[in-house]
This record gives sequence, C-alpha cells and structure tokens, in this order.
Amino acid sequence: MWMHEESMETTARPERIWQLFADVPGWKAWNAGIEHIELHGPFAAGTSFTMQPPGMEPFTSTLTAVRENEGFTDETVVDGTRVVVEHRIEVLAPGRTRIVYRTRIDGVAADDIGPLVTGDFADVLRALRRQAELD
Repeated sequence: MWMHEESMETTARPERIWQLFADVPGWKAWNAGIEHIELHGPFAAGTSFTMQPPGMEPFTSTLTAVRENEGFTDETVVDGTRVVVEHRIEVLAPGRTRIVYRTRIDGVAADDIGPLVTGDFADVLRALRRQAELD
C-alpha cells in the first residue's frame, strides 16, 4: 500500500470549491494534468469519468462518494492496481478552508504509480486555490 496527502488552505468558501469540483469539464482550467475529460452522467456516486493526461492514454475512474460542499472520492483500477483519491473540503474557521487530496494505492505497482499520480498535486491545489479565490 502507498499513501500520500497534500493540502492547502484558502479563503474561498466551501461552496465555491464545491462548484469547481462539481464542474468536471472545468477541471482543465485549474489542472494542467488534464488534456481531455468527460463525465458520463451526473456528478454523483457511481458515475464514471474518462480523463486523458497530456501525452498519455485515457483512463476511466468512478466516483465512489460525493458529498456536497464536503468533497468526493474517485477510484481508478489499472492492471490490478487500485488508486483511490479523496478530495476533501474542510472548514477551519470563518473565512478559512482547507482542501485536502488524500491518495491510497493498493497493488503490485503501487510504489511506482504513486509518485506519478500525486506528483503534481501541490501545483493542482495552488491552481485550484487561485481559481476559487477569484470570486
């Protein structure tokens, strides 16, 4: 098993961060690791989405938990390796919110895949914070 967590604080309200999370096609505006993304249904548990990183093959993930203004979790299984990423919105105090990306990877390739999956999370969180704080 391989685990990793990144977090960042923001002045953005949880509702604003949620708007950005729920707008899956809009993820490309704050996640440079997405060349193409398509949601195959509502932003709800059980719905899948296909994402293609730049220069790579697309993969399909499934939303396993979706909690409005609190976060969502997605799961991707590739060649027997399971990648679960939890995207949480935590209220710290009035005007302070923390965005957390917690990743757990199980399978024979976990140690190899882990750094590839999470390597840009700090950049993604910074861009998400900038986008969320615009409004």
